[in-house]
Amino acid sequence: MELGVNEYGEESGINVIQKGPANADAASQVEVVDNMIDQGVDALCVVPIDPGALEASLKRAMEQGIVVISHEASNLENTLFDTEAFTADNFGAAIMDALAEDMGEEGKYAMMVAYTTSTTHMEYANAQYNRQVEAYPNMELINDGAIPTCESEESIDTSYERAKEVLKANPDLKGFTGVASTDCPGIAKAVEELGLDVKVVGVGTPNSFKPYVMSGTITKVKLWDPKVSGYVMCKLAADILAGEDIGDGDGFNAGVEGYESMSLSQGINRCLIGQADITLTTENIDDYDF
Repeated sequence: MELGVNEYGEESGINVIQKGPANADAASQVEVVDNMIDQGVDALCVVPIDPGALEASLKRAMEQGIVVISHEASNLENTLFDTEAFTADNFGAAIMDALAEDMGEEGKYAMMVAYTTSTTHMEYANAQYNRQVEAYPNMELINDGAIPTCESEESIDTSYERAKEVLKANPDLKGFTGVASTDCPGIAKAVEELGLDVKVVGVGTPNSFKPYVMSGTITKVKLWDPKVSGYVMCKLAADILAGEDIGDGDGFNAGVEGYESMSLSQGINRCLIGQADITLTTENIDDYDF
């Protein structure tokens, strides 16, 4: 994402910086955001670990006239616009379609998310399950359909340990999905270590997933380009600061592929949606480097 942020800064001449917490937890992120507000930034583009934890800080920012743009936060109230590469329902359904194809549309599967407090992760997980119930009646989510099966806490080590526990407790498991970039590498490591034939499909980055994709343990990677997401947030924030007529955001053109005409989904906030999902397999993973 920082590559896209820096690229926009270089193109526009605007001073843009990316900051993140040392630890991937909500309290640490709140501290970073509060520091930025106190420094008097003109705009905040934020990807919340826990949207609820940031509401008070972002409300304070907006009351001070700071433009707030978010990503992966369709239930965040204190934002002018939330930007997404696609709808969570479509993306979650696509993950399940990919898994179902690999599993022959039958058998038991498990789900992993980073945190149940992550809005987008839970939207993806619920969309997967809804798609499975609707289209693949011979598949079954373990733990009596409780979503998710386990959490990775944004840690590959934790995802590996949790996946190993699930795999050992469910010897008849045939599939596993993960929606945080830390999930599937840990899942795949556990599958390979235990010598199992379990299909793994999930969300992640090409470089960290490539060894497992090439070995066949992870069959498909679903993702969007975070570089472009960072660019889009900065472009939208800068246009608002410049007084451009954004209106309700419907049809906003961020000037990059997949975001030329974003559609508005009006809910808790104004969510602007692109058409920018990517599927990686052995055939095209070498085309991407991040």
